Amino acid sequence: MATHAISSLSFQPRISSKTRFDIHSKSHLSYSFQELIKPRRRFSLSIRAMGSSASSQKPENIQEVGKVNSSISDEELKKQLTEEQYYITRQKGTEKAFTGEYWNTKTPGTYHCICCDTPLFESSTKFDSGTGWPSYYQPIGNNVKSKLDLSIIFMPRQEVLCAACDAHLGHVFDDGPPPTGKRYCINSASLTLKPK
Repeated sequence: MATHAISSLSFQPRISSKTRFDIHSKSHLSYSFQELIKPRRRFSLSIRAMGSSASSQKPENIQEVGKVNSSISDEELKKQLTEEQYYITRQKGTEKAFTGEYWNTKTPGTYHCICCDTPLFESSTKFDSGTGWPSYYQPIGNNVKSKLDLSIIFMPRQEVLCAACDAHLGHVFDDGPPPTGKRYCINSASLTLKPK
């Protein structure tokens, strides 16, 4: 479960026995008021989100099928991908619900990253979430990573990325079916299905 905790600034007046309010001395009154409203310099920020600590590192045990090439340049990807695929995987876009190629596909097989061909999800973990995007309850091994996404104010989410090439895939939510309770809500344009 994702946890977001931000400790607040503590504003505590620092009034000592030597502090006095002298209405005739503007500088002393001003100084004392500054002491009253001055925030203490104790501020800590801690954000802990599932998968976020490892999201900046590539997992060691990515399960490969075929050659994974995470060193593809941006220009090569622009040539290789359609405009929509590039927008979604490299600019963190989202396709409209119920329009993607795989939202309602029942074909058995393995879903791979459109950018680097890393296997991401098995069709056996796909389920109908009613959202209009392909949804899975479990990725393949550590081939998918997540990180905190604060792009929508007041709605923190977990962004899902390909662990090999950092392609944006979609988001993961905690309202999926057993056994994981996760719903990986993925853009069809970030995937390619290799049927069994």
